[in-house]
This record gives sequence, C-alpha cells and structure tokens, in this order.
Amino acid sequence: MDNAENIRYPIGRQEDQPISKEDFTESVKSSLLIDIKMLPTSLEMAILNLDADQLNTPYRPDGWTLNQLVHHVADSHMNAYVRFKLGLTENEPVIKPYDQDSWALLDDSKTVPINVSLTLLHALHTRWYTLMKSMTEEQWQRTIFHPEMKKPITLWELLKTYAWHGKHHVAQITSLRNRLNWY
Repeated sequence: MDNAENIRYPIGRQEDQPISKEDFTESVKSSLLIDIKMLPTSLEMAILNLDADQLNTPYRPDGWTLNQLVHHVADSHMNAYVRFKLGLTENEPVIKPYDQDSWALLDDSKTVPINVSLTLLHALHTRWYTLMKSMTEEQWQRTIFHPEMKKPITLWELLKTYAWHGKHHVAQITSLRNRLNWY
C-alpha cells in the first residue's frame, strides 16, 4: 500500500479481510460485538481535546473533515441498525443504499456539533449491541439483499463490516492526530 492508501485505509481495506463461515466462532463474535459496543467511546476518545480548527481538518487531502467523519459514522450506523432490524423481521429484504458523500455535504454534517452524533451513537449502539447479543445462530445467517453488491449478505457478514467500519474511521482520526502531532 502506498502512503495515500495507508492514510485512507490505516487498518487496511475491508475486502482484504476475507469472511468465511469458519470465522464465525463464539470468540470472534464476542470480539466483534465488543467492537460495536465500544465504538462510541473509542470515537469520543479519538476526538478528545481537539479544537474547532482541528475538527474542521480533513483526515486526508480531498477527504472529509473530522466533523464529517463523526457525523458519517452516525449516519452509517443508523442505516446499519435498520438493516439488521429488517434482516431479522423480513425475508431477505432489499436494503436502500444511500450516497454517503452527498450526506456528508448536507448542512447537518457541516454545522451540527459532533457531540450530537456522539450522543446518538451511544444510544444507538446500546440498542444495537443488545439486539445482536440476543440473536440466535439461525438469525445470524439471515440475509439482506444489497442492490449495489448484487448479492445477499448475512447478518454475520454485516456485523464484521460494521465492526471494521467503526475501527476504520477511528483509525483515520488517530492517524491524523499522530501525523500532525496533536497529542
């Protein structure tokens, strides 16, 4: 990976971490559930003590600002929670994709204080974690259909995706802090 790629994907690309049925062990599941549970706190710690100018700094050239990243995680994980609920209550529902770049340009992503999205994430992840913690083995194998990917995706695969997603964005923030010596 070149430097620009390392900045954009500090923990590597998700597709570079293959998913197999053998990966679905109680130990892996517990670890991923803890990642989901702890994401709001990890994100909060990543932006701790940053000032307004720092929060308005893009994490990479032509990338989102740290403010936009935090709001993006809230937007994305709200969609994820709904996708899980749909997957648990409907037979292979077709999910609604959304244009994350356009969402990041909307006024709320640029002007609402990030503590609003952090509060939302704390509440959302409490509900989401509780929901997933109670799921049966059969429920983890239920699927949603992603029209952009043109294939069914198990809820197990979604768990791995969103656990990676949260760590990915936290790492983008902490990597920027390290590069710019914002301690």
